[in-house]
Amino acid sequence: MRKSKARLSQPAAPALHLHGRPVLRVLGTEITLLESVRKRAEADLGITLCFENLDFISAQRKAAAQPTAYDVYDQCFHNLDIVWFWRAIQSIDLKRIARWSEVSDLTKTGRIHPGAAIGHGDAPVTKLYTQPNRSLGSAPSGHISMLPAVHNLDSFAYNTEIVNGHLEPSASWGALFDDRWAGRVALVDEPAIGVFDAALAAQARGEVRFDDIGNMSTTEIDHLMGILSERKRAGYFCGFWKTALESADMMLTGQAVIQSMWSPGVSALRRRGFPVRETVPQEGYRAWHGGMCLSAHLSGRTLDIAYDYLNWWLDGWVGAVMARQGYYMSVSERVRLHLSPAEWNYWYEGEPAAQDLPGPDGETTISKGETRSGGAYRQRASRIAVWNTTMDEHNYLVRRWAELVGSAPKTSAVAASI
Repeated sequence: MRKSKARLSQPAAPALHLHGRPVLRVLGTEITLLESVRKRAEADLGITLCFENLDFISAQRKAAAQPTAYDVYDQCFHNLDIVWFWRAIQSIDLKRIARWSEVSDLTKTGRIHPGAAIGHGDAPVTKLYTQPNRSLGSAPSGHISMLPAVHNLDSFAYNTEIVNGHLEPSASWGALFDDRWAGRVALVDEPAIGVFDAALAAQARGEVRFDDIGNMSTTEIDHLMGILSERKRAGYFCGFWKTALESADMMLTGQAVIQSMWSPGVSALRRRGFPVRETVPQEGYRAWHGGMCLSAHLSGRTLDIAYDYLNWWLDGWVGAVMARQGYYMSVSERVRLHLSPAEWNYWYEGEPAAQDLPGPDGETTISKGETRSGGAYRQRASRIAVWNTTMDEHNYLVRRWAELVGSAPKTSAVAASI
């Protein structure tokens, strides 16, 4: 077995071919499980990668209930509670993460700089370090629950040909509940995400007040769901989507003119020349942070291979791919080495694009002269209102959310017992 000391002085090396070509199974979502990423990692590490791409809830359920069905769980910090509770994942030894010292303060402390807002809810630092009693917390230790990787500051987007003139780029979240757009508003169908877009909108319009928007009581959840249910009965929402491409399709067909939206959906629309704009919410962004966990069953050679894969994610190349679809990485200076100056200045510095810029597939996504909504990374990351969060009353929220969207509750026996 290879010694972990070597990992501290050099980037991840290809996995050893002790018994044929190693295979690593990664469970995750569309956010990071891209075909270009799989091919490059296979070439760089000398392994075979099997990606299983599911929606957020399905991935979380499988990760908790079937830990032997995957080797690496690629998800978000707000999805950690259930998998950690069920001992489905093991802690990550920081001695085996070569570039840990380069990981951003946004992850390690909750703030991009000391004066920035930490935001309500599940800031990654609150679940980052494993504690002596095996709980998760912010007190630094030698082990972490998830390797911090991709993250972003989300808002909502709109069709500028229809909404333009009625909405400023720095609009309030309350615009999502503006009756002028009745029947053409969509939300993301994930209770630990979509509920916060709705909550920020309702709160901005004075329709509800939360003691802590990141950890609502059942009474507050009921109040919010009552507001949303009334709007749904009146035909206010045109739908609820699960993937970025679904959200893009809703815009393209004219079904939605203003909605929750993720960066890949916006990029897909821009490639089609669709008039879409992301907002810079007055109240701040809804933030999220993704990363990778190690399955509890890993040991020996397969565990070594998994560590190689985690370290590869911090080498920079894949961070550049993520940047081209609007996402940030926890090791931004490594990413910078793999972006052109024009790309870095647009995506991270908030400057006008000096030339047409490609998306992750190589097609032009950003036209010369465009400026990223919200400006530079440091500026955007300083304005976090709330993080995607699994609240104390998550199971209750899931049931109420399922009632809202008109489907059966998706809590499994795993989730329901927490």
